Amino acid sequence: MEDKDRKDEYEKICLMCRRPESRAGKMLDMGNDVCICQECLQKAVDSMKFSGVSFNDFMNYMPDFSKTGGGTQENGGSPKSGVSAPEVVGDAQTPDNPDDPKKKDGKEDQGKRVGGIPTIGMINLSDLLGGMGMGVPRQQIKKKKDKEKKPRKELDINNIPAPHRIKASLDEYVVGQEHAKKVISVAVYNHYKRIASGTDDIEIEKSNMLMLGPTGCGKTYLVKTMARLLDVPLAMADATSLTEAGYIGDDIESVISRLLTAADNDVERAEQGIVFIDEIDKIAKKRNANQRDVSGEAVQQGMLKLLEGSEVEVPVGAASKNAMVPMVTVNTQNILFICGGAFPGLEDIIKERLNKQASVGFLADLKDKYDDDPNLLSKVTVEDLRTFGMIPEFIGRLPIIFSLEALTKEMLVRILKEPRNAIIRQYQKLLALDEVQLDIDEGALEAIAEKALEKKTGARALRSILEEFMLDIMYEIPKDDNIGRVTITREYIEHTGGPIITLRDSGYRLAQADAPAGNA
Repeated sequence: MEDKDRKDEYEKICLMCRRPESRAGKMLDMGNDVCICQECLQKAVDSMKFSGVSFNDFMNYMPDFSKTGGGTQENGGSPKSGVSAPEVVGDAQTPDNPDDPKKKDGKEDQGKRVGGIPTIGMINLSDLLGGMGMGVPRQQIKKKKDKEKKPRKELDINNIPAPHRIKASLDEYVVGQEHAKKVISVAVYNHYKRIASGTDDIEIEKSNMLMLGPTGCGKTYLVKTMARLLDVPLAMADATSLTEAGYIGDDIESVISRLLTAADNDVERAEQGIVFIDEIDKIAKKRNANQRDVSGEAVQQGMLKLLEGSEVEVPVGAASKNAMVPMVTVNTQNILFICGGAFPGLEDIIKERLNKQASVGFLADLKDKYDDDPNLLSKVTVEDLRTFGMIPEFIGRLPIIFSLEALTKEMLVRILKEPRNAIIRQYQKLLALDEVQLDIDEGALEAIAEKALEKKTGARALRSILEEFMLDIMYEIPKDDNIGRVTITREYIEHTGGPIITLRDSGYRLAQADAPAGNA
């Protein structure tokens, strides 16, 4: 009984295509935990041959053994064959000629032919797989059945919030980047208005976007937050794994396959989703390359049809196409594409263009005028992107080009404490589970931001710095139940002091000016 309950808790997996029952449909249980879906079973039947005779022809000429006697329709034969069945002895035909060389001791080999048609011997699939050295898994069922899902709220494109409401929602999670949030809010709002308007005498083009910005400035986080707020399917892909069709790596269509998976294989919902392709600068055209550029310009050429809008066949529930996986057609006409990249080296191209106006004289521009400009990417032009290695056809299908600002010290301090899921709040919640309050001085926040600027990895450096300083605190605090509050100071961040520990029961403050947190 317990074994039956365990099987009911898990989904059946097709032995051939490895798809679960939720995707492949009803399974045929072959026994011994071996299951085959209907599609794979049909393919197996279609490929069956009986001594050169297809399965359909075999069934057409199969005698009707429900009656005894000949093979005509009147005496029990097949109505389609019109031939009489010979006398049957066991499983073999007994001819009248006793001198037949095929006979052995006056009897023909048993079990070879019946009425001129080969016989079928039923086999055990488990024995067959075991004899082939494949082995039959004792437990084929691996995936747990999904619990009853709550009905997903349908995407109502007619009720997409206005741009100022989208930006207000983004302000709760993303610090700064006012221009980028305004651009992406308007573009998304216009895109879904375009879908809602349908086809009319005036056709509105898609508003695909290209985001430029240094690493850690919030490009990926901005798109993820926007998709979560709008509750639309979002697929995120890395351009570094994309290659030209026929080479090792992901094909261009795998991006749409991920979007279909994010939409729970709902094609209509996936056709209204968002695709974010990160590291788009990695597919730039290689300079002075003698070998074939299978992950550069060729990928840009392959993405042109996706960006503009076309019907693409993608596999369901798999990353690659093969004969065992069903295919569906997805129209990319209403899919919003957002590409982002850091574009290292693009600043030098922009400075070279801007410094062409420099000359010698009292009123001339200096060549080092733009060396310390942190937001040099905001002055980018299409010509700069072409020089970097992006082909004109690709840039033309991304009409909205904007850049994100480099993070300053003040922005990093705000990122630490202002967003709804700020890093400081995450640590405060972790310590609150141990009934300990965590406070961080303003000076400590500034010290953390200064260290993050030195790493030049943007907001990603904040988490690594905090992990370093919180390690001893998170390790030592659970040892003592009397600790009620921990205050991190600037001295602790600069390694000139320790955190301030406040006991729970008394107001006595145990200040360790020179001792690490572990000794406190």
